[in-house]
Amino acid sequence: MTDWNHGWGGGWFVLMFLMMILFWGSIAWVVVALIRHNSLGHHLRASTPDAEEILHERIARGEIEVEEYERRLQSLRANRSR
Repeated sequence: MTDWNHGWGGGWFVLMFLMMILFWGSIAWVVVALIRHNSLGHHLRASTPDAEEILHERIARGEIEVEEYERRLQSLRANRSR
């Protein structure tokens, strides 16, 4: 009756503790990786506007006239379709 755990002693507890640390560590690693991936992607998109966005900003600030805006917009769209 004294051999109820087949002689492992405290080994099971050590093994379970290590597996628990491995499990929660991998969960934390996945969460951090997802957060970094999403924030990096958002940061890159926000910091590099495309040419049409820049053109929209310039017309909104009054730096260019409507005719120049339309001409440049047509040029950008024509170059994109090539």
